[in-house]
Amino acid sequence: MEIQQFYYDNKIVKNFIYATIVWGIVGMLIGLLLAFLFMFPTWFEGVSWLSFGRLRPLHTNAVIFAFVGNAIFAGVYYSLQRLLKARMASDFLSKVNFWGWQLIIVGAAITLPLGYTTSKEYAELEWPFDIAIALIWVAFGVNMIWTILRRRQRHLYVAVWFYLATFVTVAVLHIFNSLELPVSALKSYSVYAGVQDALVQWWYGHNAVAFFLTTPFLGLMYYFVPKAANRPVYSYRLSIVHFWSLIFIYIWAGPHHLLYTALPEWAQNLGVAFSVMLLMPSWGGMINGLLTLRGAWDKVRTDPVLKFMVVAITGYGMATFEGPLLSLKNVNAIAHFSDWIIAHVHVGALAWNGFLTFGMIYWLVPRLFKTKLYSRGLANAHFWIGTLGIIIYALPMYVAGFTQAFMWKQFDEKGDLLYGNFLETVTEIIPMYWMRAIGGSLFILGMFFLAYNVVLTIVKSKSKVTDELAEAPALQRVSKRRTKGEGWHTWLERKPIKLTIYATIAILIGGIVQIVPTIMIDSNIPTITEVKPYTPLELEGRDIYIREGCVGCHSQMIRPFRSEVERYGEYSKAGEFVYDHPFLWGSKRTGPDLQREGTDKLRRLDAWHYKHMYDPRKIEEKSIMPAYPWLIRDELDKSSTQDKMKAMVSLGVPYSDKEIEEALQYMDEQAIGIVENLKKDPDLVKSFEKGRQIAAGEGREFIEIKDREIVALIAYLQRLGTDIEVKDSKEVTAETKK
Repeated sequence: MEIQQFYYDNKIVKNFIYATIVWGIVGMLIGLLLAFLFMFPTWFEGVSWLSFGRLRPLHTNAVIFAFVGNAIFAGVYYSLQRLLKARMASDFLSKVNFWGWQLIIVGAAITLPLGYTTSKEYAELEWPFDIAIALIWVAFGVNMIWTILRRRQRHLYVAVWFYLATFVTVAVLHIFNSLELPVSALKSYSVYAGVQDALVQWWYGHNAVAFFLTTPFLGLMYYFVPKAANRPVYSYRLSIVHFWSLIFIYIWAGPHHLLYTALPEWAQNLGVAFSVMLLMPSWGGMINGLLTLRGAWDKVRTDPVLKFMVVAITGYGMATFEGPLLSLKNVNAIAHFSDWIIAHVHVGALAWNGFLTFGMIYWLVPRLFKTKLYSRGLANAHFWIGTLGIIIYALPMYVAGFTQAFMWKQFDEKGDLLYGNFLETVTEIIPMYWMRAIGGSLFILGMFFLAYNVVLTIVKSKSKVTDELAEAPALQRVSKRRTKGEGWHTWLERKPIKLTIYATIAILIGGIVQIVPTIMIDSNIPTITEVKPYTPLELEGRDIYIREGCVGCHSQMIRPFRSEVERYGEYSKAGEFVYDHPFLWGSKRTGPDLQREGTDKLRRLDAWHYKHMYDPRKIEEKSIMPAYPWLIRDELDKSSTQDKMKAMVSLGVPYSDKEIEEALQYMDEQAIGIVENLKKDPDLVKSFEKGRQIAAGEGREFIEIKDREIVALIAYLQRLGTDIEVKDSKEVTAETKK
């Protein structure tokens, strides 16, 4: 038997570990800054690129794709080579994967604070980055599959199954969710609208959690936990059941993010049913991970690596119990839009992803640098302070979520809302936000402990990371068919292409069943005849709303609950969103829902909106909303308005040629009407005149109020909900129209 010598590529692993630590600190610090902005909303006042709405997507992208993404690549590149007994097939593709991913992250760090965003949760980056992500991800996948085909180990270990499923599913999710029509270099519109966009987005969004934050980490769990514990995986059979049931069921569960919305009832119920079923395979994985530690629990007392991994697996179990619980409609009615969801997400992210990453780094770094960890005591201190941070972060958010939900729904003895002013529900939970900030601070302090420990471990090491010599016999050919006594899955494990194809089929079934009917069948979306496209000025205002990240705090989806109808107006209908590219239903109510903001029930004067955007605390003293003074002073860019309308026409929005041709005139007419309303306020008249005098004194051109961004935003806000206020509104299905 021929014994072959080869080298494992350790340098690529080292690079990804460095990136994981750096981006982890950056992403978490941005998150901590956002936590403090709830208590100190005037920080960075007037600096547009440091506003809450623009920084929030930067935090989620930095933590998910920069921190967790780099951790995934570090763990996969290390474990895959050793499980396959082969060097990565292409050093070039490995480098493309590393540097391409870092450039995308840097691009995100530049563009998101500048307001270039699609607004879609976990998919905020604009279309050039979507293309880049797809290309880099394919480079990673090609390198992985190519390496598998060149392996010296016949059977594929369970970790490799999860890596393959991750690659295939993330590629499918990303491509279909990112189908958009470019308008300019950094502006696009989703090809989907309203209900379709919401369903596709949460098919993607939920499964981004499933196949980016879960399946690759399960693969890492199956490799690093046995290594750290020096024990084999508890059950091979359980791992088979766990894998196939998880990837098949997970893909169906996305609609549980859209319960009680305008999404068709059948899709909601489908999401609920599969979410409940998801508990079993998820806990199968947790049990398999924890029982792998049988006989090694004495090590957990002293070994920080195992400490981190045990809490990580436990956090995974808690999050995957809570997920199905939250999918139950009666529970979701309480939790959705509240801080309960924030708690749920962070238990998974901080414990499962964060702690497993920390454990992996503490295990890997000494081995890469051929030394001992600088300080086990410091690593243990990191564990305890991190655990305390998670607890202090999560528990107050659960309390805040319960408080919000019950305050929103309370009525007094007269049948009126007990807390009619939404701000009352915000000020009540400010102490909880303080606790969150303290918990986050502790968690980040632990991250600095890690960085310090790793740096000193590297400094004291006398070795540099070098390619590691290994040897293994060449893979011998065997029958393509199952041999005598060979189990079907053992046979499948030596057929990586078939395994990949079967995994692809497993994840595509659920996606096709959910999405295709909603996209293809007109009758799924009832038509409301009075719903019209946005005017050119309103369209620009909507884009400003998206740019500033308003959807991160304000929903536009009124559920059919008495409390919400009483507070906001008529509950939402699917037909109201047919021209919304993208949808803006939101997932959190830090502020009130805005879908009926322009209706008689909620309508405020144009001057109120102007003053509120300039300084919210002059309107509501205890408001935690940031100010947007740049909207008051900046000129509205109308250069691409007609191009935007043409793009909308391509997407099915019925703008006429005349409307497009005369768009600028329409905008002026509508803007002049809003300015006339603003001039009814004496204070604003004085402000306008003073601004004109200052501009003249400084020798610069005065931007007319009608040409400023604030006017477009006011136009959009005042339009919201007005379509269904038309008298004798009739709702008809596509079938009725025929």
